[in-house]
Amino acid sequence: MNDGLPDGWTIERVRTASRDAEAELLPLERLVVLEEHGHPDYTPLRPDLILSFHGLCLVRSDDDWYMGDLDTDGSIVCWSSYGTDLGEAIRGL
Repeated sequence: MNDGLPDGWTIERVRTASRDAEAELLPLERLVVLEEHGHPDYTPLRPDLILSFHGLCLVRSDDDWYMGDLDTDGSIVCWSSYGTDLGEAIRGL
């Protein structure tokens, strides 16, 4: 079972690729926004998958993977799209 991960991916493969044995899927019930350079307001994202590892998060929204920080209140502020390929997004760490 891949828990909604892209075809060919499992949480074990994410852990291996990220070199974080504690990588995990996070619940979607949280505020997730994109902070865009030059824009005063955050852009809300609608994630369909959130991965957490190394204190960072990869958020999939509209088929793109966004990198962000998990805040203490559970919200995530993303700063950039890392493309549509999960493997490349993980390597972008």
